[in-house]
Amino acid sequence: MRPVSPHAIRHRRPAAHAALGTALLVAGLAVPATPVAAAPASASGPATGAAVTLAAAGQPTLRQGSRGAAVSALQARLTALRYDVGGVDGIFGPSTHHAVVAFQKVNGLVRDGIVGPRTRAALDRPVVPKPKYTHPGYSVEADLTRQVLYLAKGGAVVRILDASSGKASTPTPTGDWTVGRRIDDWRQSDLGLLWRPNYFHRGYAVHGASSVPTYPASHGCVRVPLRAMDRLWTTIRVGTPVHVYR
Repeated sequence: MRPVSPHAIRHRRPAAHAALGTALLVAGLAVPATPVAAAPASASGPATGAAVTLAAAGQPTLRQGSRGAAVSALQARLTALRYDVGGVDGIFGPSTHHAVVAFQKVNGLVRDGIVGPRTRAALDRPVVPKPKYTHPGYSVEADLTRQVLYLAKGGAVVRILDASSGKASTPTPTGDWTVGRRIDDWRQSDLGLLWRPNYFHRGYAVHGASSVPTYPASHGCVRVPLRAMDRLWTTIRVGTPVHVYR
């Protein structure tokens, strides 16, 4: 996002929205402190020894709206691979959809959010990304090529979020910064609404948004899904390193 106007309007967060964010945090995604046990940390090769196999013959195609044990198995697998699912509940909702899209982005698949044969096969032998930077505490990396956001700690990726960065006419700046300020609320900027923005360079922020398409579409900020930002909010803080690269 370009620098924010000094006349930006701040809106109060609805109580129901805050309660939902809290419920999601309680429900499910305490950040794991250890790297993925079922897969070696390799940014270029497939992982082996997966604990959950999803490519068995006759498995149904899963998409938003699907429910049941097959969805629970998918969510468990994505969670083990550190994708931001939001909890294992057997319901293929928006958080699971964005987790599948993020997985497809990292693995070079069609970004349709549908778990068919190719995505199932990749889930059994996934690419496991590694952070480019190592910090003893948490850090954030925005991979503009893959259009994903990594939460990293101690040289391992501990969470992977679907993201959308700046479009060609308003690109997201690359570089190394830290979170300088945060707003625990909606922020109305000259160019749109930002949910819980974490500013890392002038008016550019990592923030929640109601629209996170599969391609670069923002005015320069790094968008992540609203519920994903709720789950990320308590982990990052002022001073958290932010690396943006292609």
